[in-house]
Amino acid sequence: MTDRIVVIGSANIDFSIHSDTMPKLGETLVGNNFQINVGGKGLNQAVAVAKLGGNVSFLGAVGKDNNGELVLNNLKQSSIEFKGIVSETSPTGTAMITVVKGDNFIILNAGANNELAPEVIQDKKELIAESGFCVLQLEIPTETVLEVCRIAKQSGTKTVLNPAPFKKLPDTVYPLIDYMIPNQYEAEALTGICIKSNESAIKAVKQIIDKGVKNVIITLGEKGCVYNDGNKIIFHPAESVTAVDTTSAGDCFIGALVARLSQNKSVSEAISFASKAAAITVTREGASKSIPVADEIK
Repeated sequence: MTDRIVVIGSANIDFSIHSDTMPKLGETLVGNNFQINVGGKGLNQAVAVAKLGGNVSFLGAVGKDNNGELVLNNLKQSSIEFKGIVSETSPTGTAMITVVKGDNFIILNAGANNELAPEVIQDKKELIAESGFCVLQLEIPTETVLEVCRIAKQSGTKTVLNPAPFKKLPDTVYPLIDYMIPNQYEAEALTGICIKSNESAIKAVKQIIDKGVKNVIITLGEKGCVYNDGNKIIFHPAESVTAVDTTSAGDCFIGALVARLSQNKSVSEAISFASKAAAITVTREGASKSIPVADEIK
């Protein structure tokens, strides 16, 4: 049996361009391969869940504009039910992405994402209660994240938090989180520990667990990830590929992981599957469109 998954988070339109270097202050560079893609951490993770075998709906906010139509059409094409709101006053969120040698630099304008308020969550609390897993990120208001975590805890719904982009959260939220999945930089912001070795990675995992989080998975880019399975801390290597665009790697990893967990797979099985999915994603350009389908993992 597969548990239902609800992803609550951001939806953006991504404007991306490739460059050999980042421009200096006041400098104009000639870029290449300009693209307009549907993205946002929330939407990317929902698409990843859908493509990789999960039963998912999406709760987010878009504007009543052409960009909002692009988002809604993308969800429909991915067979994801939209359970969110359409703002009459705010534009759909946007992201400006510069890709330099496979790495990305991103500036966000939240737009309608800021209208995903706690009152909206209260109106949709049955959706959370009926789901086995609830996936969150921090491109929506912090008070909304807290409200979701409280409702999920009361309902017995497992909460998965990707603390990106990093914001300081109140200590009371950590015991409400079943799975926290930061990258190494977000983990450093959370713990103050710069992850430069296996020992520092283990220390960071333990410190986040000490905050009250049940399961911690820190992604380490080309070095793979480190996670706890109960009290045991394990390193999982990344697949060896040549990265073209890392924009959706983390979102793909999370979506793939939760899709597998919702099918009652173990944490280690889910991580192995998610690592392969993320490896395929970084070999392709774009946001949600770069995410593979389950058959490609095989």
